[in-house]
Amino acid sequence: MRLFFLLALFTGLSYSQVVQTDPPYAGADDTFKVIFDASQGDAGLKGYNGDDVYAHTGVTIEGEGTWQYVIADWNVNLSKAKLSKIGTDLWELNIGNPYAYYGVPQSKKITQLSFVFRNSDGSKTGRDNGGADIFLDMAEGNISVSFIAPRADNTFGDPRRSPAFTEGGTPYTVQSTAFTKADGLARQVLYLNDQAVDSTSRDTLSYTFTPTEGMAVFTVIGTDSSGAKDTARTALMVNAPVENSARPQGTIDGINYKDATTAILSLLAPGKKHVYLLGDFNDWMVDPAYALKKDSVDALHVHWWLEVANLSPGTEYAFQYLVDGEIRIADPYTDKILDPWNDSYIPESVYPNLKPYPTGKTEQAVAVLQTAQTAYIWNDAGYQPPPKEELVVYELLVRDFVADHRFKTVIDSLDYLQNMGINAIHVMPFSEFEGNESWGYNPSFYFAVDKYYGTKNDFKAFVDSCHARGIAVIQDIVLNHSFGQSPMVRLYADGTYGPPSEDNPWFNVTARHPFNVGYDFNHESILTQELVDRVLDYWMSEYHVDGFRFDLSKGFTQKYTGDDVAAWSAFDGSRIALLRRMANKMWEKHPDAYVILEHFADNSEETILAGDGMLLWGNLNHDYNEATMGYSSDLSWGYYKERGWSKAGLMTYMESHDEERLMYKNLQYGNSYNGYDITELATALDRVKLAAAFFLTLPGPKMIWQFGELGYDYSIDYNGRTGNKPVRWDYLYQPERQKLYKTFAALLKLRNSHHAFRSPGANVEYALAGTRKRITIKNWDLNASIIGNFGVRDGSIDPKFKNSGIWYDYFTGDSIQVDDPNAP
Repeated sequence: MRLFFLLALFTGLSYSQVVQTDPPYAGADDTFKVIFDASQGDAGLKGYNGDDVYAHTGVTIEGEGTWQYVIADWNVNLSKAKLSKIGTDLWELNIGNPYAYYGVPQSKKITQLSFVFRNSDGSKTGRDNGGADIFLDMAEGNISVSFIAPRADNTFGDPRRSPAFTEGGTPYTVQSTAFTKADGLARQVLYLNDQAVDSTSRDTLSYTFTPTEGMAVFTVIGTDSSGAKDTARTALMVNAPVENSARPQGTIDGINYKDATTAILSLLAPGKKHVYLLGDFNDWMVDPAYALKKDSVDALHVHWWLEVANLSPGTEYAFQYLVDGEIRIADPYTDKILDPWNDSYIPESVYPNLKPYPTGKTEQAVAVLQTAQTAYIWNDAGYQPPPKEELVVYELLVRDFVADHRFKTVIDSLDYLQNMGINAIHVMPFSEFEGNESWGYNPSFYFAVDKYYGTKNDFKAFVDSCHARGIAVIQDIVLNHSFGQSPMVRLYADGTYGPPSEDNPWFNVTARHPFNVGYDFNHESILTQELVDRVLDYWMSEYHVDGFRFDLSKGFTQKYTGDDVAAWSAFDGSRIALLRRMANKMWEKHPDAYVILEHFADNSEETILAGDGMLLWGNLNHDYNEATMGYSSDLSWGYYKERGWSKAGLMTYMESHDEERLMYKNLQYGNSYNGYDITELATALDRVKLAAAFFLTLPGPKMIWQFGELGYDYSIDYNGRTGNKPVRWDYLYQPERQKLYKTFAALLKLRNSHHAFRSPGANVEYALAGTRKRITIKNWDLNASIIGNFGVRDGSIDPKFKNSGIWYDYFTGDSIQVDDPNAP
């Protein structure tokens, strides 16, 4: 009898029969092994003969949710996570003590272990039934009762927040099991909706009933011979038939505010079976009254929607969708999320009165709705964006530009930028991205301002303040890819955070190009195109941004090039068509919108895109830096006519967020000769002044990376490539660096005052190869000659004056008389 008891426990105590503990009835304070039966659950690793099975594993912490303290990323193969084969389809993982294994502080309570098993490359996985994650309960006390079926998730305090689901009208067997460490079992009693329905003195209780529509809540109370008790609860849900009903006219996917007390919520989710709304308004319970209706326009455009009434005007409500009983997602179109992992690190000074996350009631990001919001009052009605060919863009990362990473504080710096002469600010990605400390190229929610930089109205005030100064705002947007927390990834994925499954209507299963990060959008998908169009229109209409810099635009293709960078960069007519479609859609409503591409494709392709009116990044970092260090280089490729372009669509830059800083290499590797040493600070700064004269005077749009005008000299790799960099506003008060700023300001004043330096019609001649360089410009308003010796030895340069007469040195005011412009 005792042997049968142990075997019954071994297969029944665990939250899932896919995994068991050895010894059985193990708690979080015990030392044990986990046995994985690959023939159970979804049997994805059944019959696998390799020796490379690993556990992707974490824990559930009471009050914090599942998948905490994950020991490694999905694709990392740690030796401590490798399983040993102990029999046919049986694998063993030596956990030891969970607190030590996962690195959990003893002050926290581990209630479950979580698992997905996989082979080394992740091509095969072992999961629970239906592809769900595997959860293993940790035992507590001298007596323990638990449910074998149904297996609801009690992580959220009440099983009604995460019930098991079944079909109605078919007999269903409820099973519970009991285990005692010392005293024998006296009795198990089973309750259905608080009414006793069965009992037994055996270790396993089975009760069969026929469920009907709605929620059935089961409670089992176990008592041992000493009188000690333990209780377990579970819930079983039978869905009502989905109501098919057209959405009210004018409803779009996302949050629709009908009036001060009513909102209509809509989710695009083709192929899904049922969706429930969870939130503050129903205490995060699965409730038939909050089952969404279905509006099937066509096979792709299947919208799930619900009208939510009796809301308190001006009150914030957090909510999620529960899709097919397993996937919890925030509304993909929300303008605000609550983040269980990162919100606690956002200071009150950055985001005042941030609504707390509903800890213990759900997991994953949640959306926020709020009726009767106070509208932002715009003051930019008379603003006109600068012509695109005349842009002087200042690229900045809010986090590394101001110490408190607030849009409000960036506003305080606008006078500094305006006085320098810039007319556009490129803000690195600020739509909601994963984490707080990031460059932002790991997007998750495309319609929300990342709270780490402030509120949405803080950003609107920033745009408004820029426009008041005639400064355009360019949003760095990431539409090549998303990361695993994106609800559009998670809705159709092979794991909790991806990769995308084959039925994902937005993303490719396999990235189409070699430089991809995250999960690659399929830009030929109709739903992706509709999403892109809506995202772009939203930021221009709601936030008044003037245009976009499209990150990794060369990835907007379905042409598969594997790891072949050259093939990816080659002329791609399908990519041109996709970018044209997107740009033309933007320009239908926003004809002056900037379309700026980080492209770096074959010149034949870029020539066409520039001819269409798009701007393309022109990376001259290497060539300008070679020049500032005192070595031979050629700057010609930084001028659009050198590339054979008919329009001034080349946005040239000496530095960007992706490139090394000029001053760092000047100081580290600068050339020297006969006492002239570029590694000395004053000389290194002078070299940047010289480069700026050959950068800002060539017609066409330009971009400056933050603090380049002050000679910022920390390497891009300082504190890691994407890590925080020191914010050095004190540079402005160092005389030599202040002179560099004033040089930039003087050159931009010259550029902004004279068409010769920004007009595509100017006659420009240049000799920009070698160390002695020259630009000569002839225009109706001004003739100019820019000459510079980038070498470290003396030398002469013919200025090629365009006419006789008095010529003036712009910086000193000195003049010379030129009688014969052709004289050597």
